[in-house]
Order: sequence, then C-alpha cells, then structure tokens
Amino acid sequence: MKYKILVLVLLISTSLIAQDLARFSIHYEQELINPSVSIKLDALDYNTDKGRLALYELTDDGELFVPSQIEPGHTARLWFILQGNAGSDNERNFVLRREVQNTEDSNTIMISLQKKHNDLSIIRGEQPVLNYRFGIKYPPAGINVLYKRSGYIHPLWSPEGEELTNIQPDDHYHHYGIWGPWTKTHIKDREVDFWNLAKGQGTVKFGGFLSKVEGEVFSGFKALQQHIDFGAVGEDRIAMNEILDVRVWNVPGNIWIIDYTTSLNSPLDEGIMLDAYRYGGGIGFRATEKWHKDNCTVLTSDGKTRAEADGSFARWCIVEGVSDTEQGRSGILFLSHPSNRMHPEPMRVWPHDANRGRGDMFFEFVPIRHNDWKLEPRRDYTLKYRMVVFEGEMNEETAEKYWNSFAYVPKVNFIKF
Repeated sequence: MKYKILVLVLLISTSLIAQDLARFSIHYEQELINPSVSIKLDALDYNTDKGRLALYELTDDGELFVPSQIEPGHTARLWFILQGNAGSDNERNFVLRREVQNTEDSNTIMISLQKKHNDLSIIRGEQPVLNYRFGIKYPPAGINVLYKRSGYIHPLWSPEGEELTNIQPDDHYHHYGIWGPWTKTHIKDREVDFWNLAKGQGTVKFGGFLSKVEGEVFSGFKALQQHIDFGAVGEDRIAMNEILDVRVWNVPGNIWIIDYTTSLNSPLDEGIMLDAYRYGGGIGFRATEKWHKDNCTVLTSDGKTRAEADGSFARWCIVEGVSDTEQGRSGILFLSHPSNRMHPEPMRVWPHDANRGRGDMFFEFVPIRHNDWKLEPRRDYTLKYRMVVFEGEMNEETAEKYWNSFAYVPKVNFIKF
C-alpha cells in the first residue's frame, strides 16, 4: 500500500512540473549537416508564464534533451539544430513539453553579443566569430574622407582565430570586409553609385539596431542600413532602406554557420533601378591580404575553379586559402538560397591576374550581374545567404550537404495533444 501511495504522489508531482504539448516527427529526403529546423507555435499554449518550453528527441536510448529557442513574431517559431550528419530519407521524433523547472544542458557553449566602442561583437564561448561595425570608419590620414563608412562585417574570424577579411586596402579603399553596396544604379535618369565612394554620389551608413538576440540556438542582430543619395535636389536623401539580419547558429564542432539576410525597400516614389553590372549588392567578400593567386583556391557548385568562376552561376562557392592555424588553411563556403533573384546566382570572382597581377581574392554573389533589377517603391525585396566558416579544406560532397541544409525545409508531421 505504501508503494501505491508513493507512485501516486510521483505521478501527481510529475504532472505539476511538466506537461506534454505536442509530438512531431521530422522527415528529410536530402543529405544534411546540422540543419536549423523550426516548428510553428501559434497553435500551442506557449506564450504563458506557467513554465518554459523544453524539447526532447525520442531515441532508442530514451529521451535526449535538445536546446531550443523561441523566435516571437507574427508567426512564432521554435528553433533547434538537428545535430550531426543526417542521411537521406530518414525520420526523427520529438516531444515538446512545458516544464516548471528549467532544463539546462551544461555542455552548451553560449554565443554572446558584446558592444565594444564602435563594434558589435559576436562571440562563441571565448572565441570571437565576427565584428559588425556600426560606428563610422575613416580612411587613413591623407586619403579622401569620402571613403568613410559604417555598416559592414570586419573582422570575420575562422574558428581557430584566423582573420579572414580585409578593409580599406590601399588598392581599393572602398572595400569593407563583408558588405553589399550597389554599384551602378539609376534614380530616374541620374546615376547613383553606392559602392565607389570617392565618386561622391552616395554611401551606406548604419541607421540603428532594430533588435538583438542571444539564445541557446542562435544569436545575432537586425540593423538598419541606409543607402544615401548625395545628388538629390535639396538635402541628401535615403534611396534605399536595408534591414541586415545576421544570425550565428550554435552548432557543435570547429565551424561557424552564419546567416546573412538583406531586405531592401525604397521610400522613393519613383523607386530605383539597380543596373546590370559585374559588381553590386548580394554579399561581397574582400579576403585577407595573405591570400593571393598562389595560395588561394575557388570551387563552385558547377565544378568551376578560380580561372573559370567569374561571371558563372552557382548555388554555392568555396573560397579558401593559407592560414596560421593547425591545419594550415581556412575558408568560407558561401551559399545562395534558392529563393534569391537569379538563383543559381551569378558571381564576381577576381581572376589569378587581378589587382596589378597579385591575384588578391575578392568574391561576390551578384544578383544583377547580367540583368537590371527595378525596385518598385515601398516594396520589400529579400536576399538570403549563408556562410560556413571552416578550418582545413572542404570537398564538394560536404558543401552540397551544407547547401541542402540551407535550401530545403524538412517535412514536419505535427500532432497536438
């Protein structure tokens, strides 16, 4: 009799501290690596003070706690990482609970945001991932002050601390690490260049942080970047408002996964024309000065190397070169999302003899490389990119798995209790 009472008490206690909200399965047909997955929460009683949500994977060895994170908004979502290499045509099962007691994974290394002077830093544990420059960066003394600007990523570090980006090189003072200004544009019949700053036609500047977030699954920020037209009648005016959404995923292993999403909206009644050109918009990368024609390589999803890549189209592109790390090389896999304009996306890749024969590295996804793009007034246009930053070398098979993980949404079979 005593045992029956004890069991009853335990059952009542468990029901008071945990409540199952839903079970669901994730089915995927492609080969994946650490994909970020989300489920909709609007049908669940998630937005209360009765406890926190806790996610568990149902495995043959029992329930496994899975770090998860709520993204509020018009449609609230719960995000988590489907950890490891996922083979094709597989299914994994989960249960979502509301728990009064906090469930914590002591092995989770957090990604934090730190504001330092003119930079917002994203750091995983003790290792810096990237800096976003929100303060104005002036050029060196004696250089045209028009080269100043804000709103770019530098440095971007490799997982072992190698600095991979370069800003204000003496051959191109308007190059800023990782950034995406538009080069040839027209407002009615007038040209405005937001890239070649020394022309004095336009620039891009930081307009303020819209949000910052830290969590167990991802950390990052949204920033307003204003594309300023210097040649308007009267005062300078905003030709495009850009929302830059940078998100660093908290994946295991010696690797960074960084989403770079840019949304454009022109407040001008006439809109703006983004003219076809070999540079402009998307995501651009000026590599460390260490990389040159003898120690830096390129491989695209179509199998093209640095000698052939410029002007071609790709779903992904690996850019890697020498580094002072244990493996001696570091690199970035650039991914273009299938929802992007002109996907597979055209690229600008400096050839081996670029930049006075030194063969320095510049890479960019250029959605207007071959065709004009008219932005109608007060409409949103979005481009999605992902960077996978790694040590050593990456092969084509691995790159394809990372692109699958970015491009495809696994099927969710959802059961509410």
